[in-house]
Amino acid sequence: MPGATPDVDGGDDPADDGVRIDMISGARMEGLTSMEKIRLILDGVREGNIVILEEGLSPDEESKLIEVTMTEISPDDFTGIEIETYPKPDSGSQSFLDKLMGRESTQKLTVIGPANRIETLHKDENLISTLVSRK
Repeated sequence: MPGATPDVDGGDDPADDGVRIDMISGARMEGLTSMEKIRLILDGVREGNIVILEEGLSPDEESKLIEVTMTEISPDDFTGIEIETYPKPDSGSQSFLDKLMGRESTQKLTVIGPANRIETLHKDENLISTLVSRK
């Protein structure tokens, strides 16, 4: 399954001792369809992990992530996600073709985690400060 994350220590659940953070590179996400990206993210978050995307999602993918999340919420099992993204870079950093085609850049860091474990304390154009609690 493309969303599976390896158990790096081979032992018990490492989240029992702390918070697991999955940092996913742009190269890892590049070959995936939008739904594969969403499954990869949601599977990690449902396990209680914080997922950090190097390059973020497109606006359409972010909307679909929220839509799929809403269908999977259940009070006893999954409370949803918290998502924070650094602001898009200046439009000067986009290629001419991207501007011409009206494409928005996905070159942005995105932090996604379980709504019951992650709380954004502060966000500005250079910093996202987040409090992450254990289970």
